[in-house]
Amino acid sequence: MPPDDFERKLEKYAEVIVKVGLNLQPGQRLIIGAPSFGIDGTPLEAYPLVRKIVKTAYQAGAKYVAVNWDDEELQRIRVQNASLDSMSESATWKTEVAVKYVDNGDAIMLVYAQNPNLLDGLEQQKLEIKQKVEAEQWSKVRSRLFAGAANWLIVAAPIVSWATKVFPDLSQDAAKARLWDAVFQACRINQDDPVAGWKRHVAELAKRAAYLNGKRYAALKYRAPGTELTIGLPEGHIWDSGSLTTRKGITFVANIPTEEVFTIPHKDRIDGMVTATKPLSYGGNLIENFTLKFSGGRVVDATAESGEDALNSILNTDTGSRSLGEVSLVPHSSPISQSGLLFYDTLFDENASNHIALGSALRFCLKGGAKMTDNQFAAAGGNQSLIHVDFMIGSDEMDVDGITAERTVEPVTRRGEWAFNV
Repeated sequence: MPPDDFERKLEKYAEVIVKVGLNLQPGQRLIIGAPSFGIDGTPLEAYPLVRKIVKTAYQAGAKYVAVNWDDEELQRIRVQNASLDSMSESATWKTEVAVKYVDNGDAIMLVYAQNPNLLDGLEQQKLEIKQKVEAEQWSKVRSRLFAGAANWLIVAAPIVSWATKVFPDLSQDAAKARLWDAVFQACRINQDDPVAGWKRHVAELAKRAAYLNGKRYAALKYRAPGTELTIGLPEGHIWDSGSLTTRKGITFVANIPTEEVFTIPHKDRIDGMVTATKPLSYGGNLIENFTLKFSGGRVVDATAESGEDALNSILNTDTGSRSLGEVSLVPHSSPISQSGLLFYDTLFDENASNHIALGSALRFCLKGGAKMTDNQFAAAGGNQSLIHVDFMIGSDEMDVDGITAERTVEPVTRRGEWAFNV
């Protein structure tokens, strides 16, 4: 891609991020690279994009933009060289700053740019302690975001270590350029007016969510090779899509890209077996070809071809980590799926496929959920956990049925595509 063309697309990407994703309001502050699970800040390689975002944010009236920089290799250095008993330490001040921003109604953005195999081969006990501490810290921010306290966004910026994983046969420079091309395509930047295009896309997703909300299904039934799974839906569940709204009425899109409609499962009504259709990159570890068996809402057995220790670490995080917090539907014809690429990044791969999430439920997907106590939320079927880990289960061989309260079965998807029109 010629340098001038890349700069124009980078500017369009920044514009979509600020105007559609965050919908940053005049007078708002923005923190970029807030701490999240496994990532302490924005990697240094992402600075060309971040500079564009900062400029666009100030042009949109931002009061102040703070950037929390990081070098991903420092995480590996720490686990390799620090003692086991030091893994419980964390930069709590970063969480405190993020909490203050959220409680003030300011905006938060995470830039994902990480080597999928960053922490491979390191001592598992150290990783488990480190990841649990990070999850505890991030849950303080996430719980507020899920309750609608602030507008937030997750985006990605290609870096060499990620790009060469996606395109292993190319040189570093060529791989990074190809990955940028793929990100621009997946994020709908390759059009004359991507902001307008995003608004049309979000409106289409909202129609899908409205259709499902009108159905009030009691459960969903998933069938595919290696998958026979029934997921109950709680009374009062709400199907949502890319566009969310804060308590102050700011509408935003939390993930760019996004192709999904999603809701909350009932934590005690999940039974059957599900097989992942794409690898899961989690906390610097890659988990591949894994299967989970559920009974009474909990994972009772788990196997993986590789990364099984990391998978068990996720499942053993806390009581809620063995149940589900999200069910999402994505058509197989989504642009990301049709690209034929495996991104090794959940932000992209989840938008190529139906997916579900282990761990914490989305309170805004349950009527009145944001105002419920923890006990009330649990009684209504909402799962609670330190983690929220999406993994992909969809394919062009998957059928999904909606089951009504009267046990009527209706097609929702067939062979990976919507079975209804809107």
